Amino acid sequence: MAKNGFLLFNFLSFILFLPMSILGGAITSQDDRKASMDICFSALVVLNFLMVHIVYLGSLFRGEYETSSQHQSILQEVIGDSSVENVLVRSYKRSFNGFAAKLTDHERQKLASMEGVVSVFPSRTLQLHTTRSWDFMGLNQSITRKRSVESDIIVGVIDSGIWPESESFSDEGFGPAPKKWKGACKGGRNFTCNNKIIGARYYTTDDISGNTARDIQGHGTHTASTASGNEVKDASFFGVGQGTARGGVPSARIAAYKVCSPELGCAETAILGAFDDAIADGVDIITISLGGQNTLNFTQDVIAIGSFHAMAKGVLTLHSAGNSGPFIGSTVSVAPWLMSVAASNTDRLFVDKVVLGSGQTLVGYSINSFSSKGKTFPLVDGMDVSRPCESDFDPQLCTDGQGCIDSRLAKGKIVICQSFDGFNEVHKAGAEGSVSLNDVEFNKVSSVVSLPAVALNEDNFNSIYSYLKSTKKPEANILSTEAVKDSEAPVVADFSSRGPNEIVPDILKPDISAPGVDILAAFSPLGAVSDDPEDKRQAKFNVVSGTSMSCPHAAGVAAYVKSFHPDWSPSAIKSAIMTTAWPMNSSKNKDAEFAFGSGHINPVEAVNPGLVYETFEQDYIIMLCSMGYDERNIGKISGNISTCPKGSDKATPKDLNYPSMAAQVSPGKSFTINFPRTVTNVGLANSTYKAKILQNSKIVSIKVVPESLSFKSLNEKKSFSVTVTGKGLPNGAIVSTSLMWSDGNHRVRSPIV
Repeated sequence: MAKNGFLLFNFLSFILFLPMSILGGAITSQDDRKASMDICFSALVVLNFLMVHIVYLGSLFRGEYETSSQHQSILQEVIGDSSVENVLVRSYKRSFNGFAAKLTDHERQKLASMEGVVSVFPSRTLQLHTTRSWDFMGLNQSITRKRSVESDIIVGVIDSGIWPESESFSDEGFGPAPKKWKGACKGGRNFTCNNKIIGARYYTTDDISGNTARDIQGHGTHTASTASGNEVKDASFFGVGQGTARGGVPSARIAAYKVCSPELGCAETAILGAFDDAIADGVDIITISLGGQNTLNFTQDVIAIGSFHAMAKGVLTLHSAGNSGPFIGSTVSVAPWLMSVAASNTDRLFVDKVVLGSGQTLVGYSINSFSSKGKTFPLVDGMDVSRPCESDFDPQLCTDGQGCIDSRLAKGKIVICQSFDGFNEVHKAGAEGSVSLNDVEFNKVSSVVSLPAVALNEDNFNSIYSYLKSTKKPEANILSTEAVKDSEAPVVADFSSRGPNEIVPDILKPDISAPGVDILAAFSPLGAVSDDPEDKRQAKFNVVSGTSMSCPHAAGVAAYVKSFHPDWSPSAIKSAIMTTAWPMNSSKNKDAEFAFGSGHINPVEAVNPGLVYETFEQDYIIMLCSMGYDERNIGKISGNISTCPKGSDKATPKDLNYPSMAAQVSPGKSFTINFPRTVTNVGLANSTYKAKILQNSKIVSIKVVPESLSFKSLNEKKSFSVTVTGKGLPNGAIVSTSLMWSDGNHRVRSPIV
């Protein structure tokens, strides 16, 4: 009944939508609607117009192969001598019975009168929101905004540059740059700023990039538009994910700082120079989606150093946690004065399917914009289409780069490879498609492919091999990518780097999780859309995954919060985001807080957190002193001559007034840990907050003193302490609970790890 109701809704929606779309005018009355419907349907009949219809046949009672044959037989009876391949769009054969086909009105009527056909109705084209991530987080297009204040927010993007001609950066409707802006447009050759991109600088001078801030890789354009790109309708990657693209703060301004190039990478000298300029230029937020492979001492970490200076000047830096997961301790973004962002998925999942000649459908992952138009091709093993090579070529993997796939044997076929990277070689050989093992072990992550290709999990991959070996003439058809709903979201991506913090174990990292899987955003037409050198397509928008994508989401949220609270410190904004985050399910994220930090970002709640934990430059200096940094080494970070206050040698990093609480303890030994904290009231002037421990472990006991905090004014501060005791933890164990302060209107949650 639910499915029938959904199909009926599609039909009725189509009836109301079609006349408006065809006639191009508003329908204001029932009579107008009926008249326009008559006109439209009459026009379709006269023109013998082909339209995609869904033919619903009811419950499934045959096997998948029999059902496919049934669909072809029914359709052939209706269309006569025409080819079924040309009109059959898709078969429904796993949960219910039906198919979609391109039909004339006469064919539709004929089908509807056939025995066994439940209904025949037009298929609507439903538009997804391309940046589904913002709607998923609750920051939809109708949310309350302070656009005039938002227009004064400047987001500094330290990345690979920007493509200024992208629609995402049009300055239509924008006034002059904010008066506080002190930067310049030094974008170099053939680069022009506008009232959206108000500043640009470049720090790369290699032969490929040239002397320009123009983005030729696509990465910087993608991150900038994710944070604060304009609303762009009908954006897609060659039809995949079509909808309206937008950033978190579309009214904000952008300043681009190009520090990366294909030839030189991202030089630390350039990165530090970009921080230097961005702070002086007057940006409000910095987003930087790059990093090294190894965690460095703060004195050698240019991002830690640059972001410390930014913090001291009132600028919050958002930094990607890294893509070295799921290994424990792999995050390189560990400084407490910046915000480290992990990557998680949204409830929109891009999947691809391969339909075998037996009728079996296997589901995998890829961003495949190609259409085979229902045509099937011979299916072969990579071993059977390879030629002898002198290199260390593995024909089952299809990876080499030396052209060891024999194009004479591969052409016109779908090649099976045991490595996802094999699709490059298969494409170069002229094959029609590729089916590969998802050997990178990144679950539910889709990558752009240069030909019809799909990556399958091990079970599905074994199924296709079984079919290959048991069939005389195996064949398959790879369908285009489609979007489905993922009810398990959000889950931290496998590639997202994990904690604990290798430099300061008592500071929990990452801080927060944000959408970073299958994100569609603006792209440079000069950037490579896939990893295949033979892929020469150019795209205005592209689908990319990584903590590089989650970081600008968090930056957009930080800018959104700042538009409501322009005078808030970087730590107040950071605290608001962390303490209002959605709790994430540790059963779906095995590394728990080491994967997602305080939880999944929740922008709507972050503007009204109730209480905030604030830290300032001197607090971080005391923390560095407690770690054993002397005045000389602290100066390498802060740039100032700083002395360690009296008593700081007795402090510990966990004493820092951080929104989360973490401590590393010795395995097997009893422990008592104390976390002193101070909160500032930014909610209701007269309010009382009561503490509640959200306990999910019996291994530790937790006491909060005092258990209630009463405030009589805004910006009033109150202190408390959290004491955690335990009898000893197993080696490598992670135990976590949460402290929540609530006044009945606000919920201020801090993980205790």
